[in-house]
Amino acid sequence: MQKIVCYLRVSTSRQGSSGLGLEAQLQAVQQYATSMSAHITATYTEIETGKLNTRPQLAQALHLAKVTGATLVIAKLDRLSRNAAFLMTLQDAGVRFIAADLPQANNLTIGIMALVAQQEAEAISKRTREALQAAKRRGQVLGNPNGAAALKNTAAISVIKAKADHHAADLRSVINSLKGEGIISLGSIAKALNERGILTPRRRTWHKTSVSNLLARLCA
Repeated sequence: MQKIVCYLRVSTSRQGSSGLGLEAQLQAVQQYATSMSAHITATYTEIETGKLNTRPQLAQALHLAKVTGATLVIAKLDRLSRNAAFLMTLQDAGVRFIAADLPQANNLTIGIMALVAQQEAEAISKRTREALQAAKRRGQVLGNPNGAAALKNTAAISVIKAKADHHAADLRSVINSLKGEGIISLGSIAKALNERGILTPRRRTWHKTSVSNLLARLCA
């Protein structure tokens, strides 16, 4: 029987405390599970605001789906189609994903949506840069360009490192499970992770070097 991990989301604490929208979402996922003769193994509910991109419940849902080989199912994709952070998280997770309101959507669909959302964000960034350049031409002092570039580069490196650390933490139980099965060499671990559809933080397949880096992060 197909296994499903259910992920529900509401955007405000008021909706979360009142249950507004959650019942309908859960019903949609349950109907999908029934139509597929699938079993819902766990349900995670996220209460978030538009200002926050942290999604601990989503991370837990993705982790459980990854470890158990289950499919992550949400009720509605339309409200999240412009949320780049959510879409990129799904795209990077290496987990099979279904939206009950759009079951024909697949990883390719999610990837395209993420690219569109990213392009929209880049367009906003471009307009901001053009506005700053116009201000500079008017004689406004905007700071040291080299210093800003260095700061931006440092921030980018920090984001990459944090993402890799978070990814490693998500995989700790998977690695422990593999070691318990006697899978301990770098090559055999890489093969096992690839067979499970788990990707590296940069959405690539695993090799001995990337496994070595992962194990080093887990031991740090």
